[in-house]
Amino acid sequence: MTGRLPVAVLGAGGLIGQHFVERLLDHPDFELRALTGGSRSSGRRLGELWRISGSPPGAAEELPLESTSPSALARRGIRVAFSGLPSGEAAAVERELVRRGIHVFSNASDHRGAPGVPLLLPEVNGPILARQVRRGATLLVTNPNCTATGLALALAPILPHLRPQSLHVATYQALSGAGLPGVASLAALDNVLPFIPGEEEKVARETNLLLGRARGRTVRPAGLPILANCARVGVRDGHLEAVSLVARGRPTVAELTRAWEEFDPLRGRTLASAPHPPVRFDPRDDRPQPLRDRDSGSGRTRGMPVVVGRPRWEPPYFRFFVLSHNAVRGGAGGSLLNAEFAREEGYLPS
Repeated sequence: MTGRLPVAVLGAGGLIGQHFVERLLDHPDFELRALTGGSRSSGRRLGELWRISGSPPGAAEELPLESTSPSALARRGIRVAFSGLPSGEAAAVERELVRRGIHVFSNASDHRGAPGVPLLLPEVNGPILARQVRRGATLLVTNPNCTATGLALALAPILPHLRPQSLHVATYQALSGAGLPGVASLAALDNVLPFIPGEEEKVARETNLLLGRARGRTVRPAGLPILANCARVGVRDGHLEAVSLVARGRPTVAELTRAWEEFDPLRGRTLASAPHPPVRFDPRDDRPQPLRDRDSGSGRTRGMPVVVGRPRWEPPYFRFFVLSHNAVRGGAGGSLLNAEFAREEGYLPS
């Protein structure tokens, strides 16, 4: 591939938008040309809004946010938009961008699972892109819910061995999953919030879509009963999940850990954000931990692997923990990997 595509970040004043900016600067495939924001952030400099770590890298601090105008972005020659817009606001803007010939990779939930819109996690269901999108079409691609992302990546290598009847998952989700300004400090301090609106339903629905089978341009969900309990805890970044499976299969723990360690469907591809391997097994009894493991990986893959640990096998019950960086693998980094994958597959200009 030659040439960097001109791209915009929508909702650049928000948490996911800022992660997009951080990962797009000096990206080999994409050239950051425009930032947009809502009524409270448009017209301001990115440096005034920066919240994720230190100050914006390089010259990004002085970049201005403009209002989100599909027509203006099209006139400026933007070819790809990375959407960090809030769910509920994203739908109309993203559809209008596509109508104007701008490819959209969205972190919002508005179009997830919609007909003809790939819900893409390349290591798990990469072929869905070819099944749902014709070549030459303008893309609208969504990445999954941040919690479903980590769960599906951890499950994909071991499901053929376990053939589960049901799955129970308890999640301990970071405060950053609520975006900016996030959870009120006095609600989160010294507390656990045992309800995240819509989260348990998203985890069950989207995990089954990711693990499902394509039928024409649609996806037949996996049909795995998933019982989720989702809570918000006083951690800045990183979603930890305690997973329990009721299994039909009888593999050994060694076979399951080897399945995780050998799982690398994108091996050999030149995708800047793809970790190798995408699932990392940690044998220590006290891992994974958000503070220690959410930034697993290095360089452009920092925060992109998920980390699994504490496997316990008492047939028919298999239990383990999985950790993912919700704003990176489950957010901006995952969406950026989708775009890299689509370009290598020939769905974006080269």
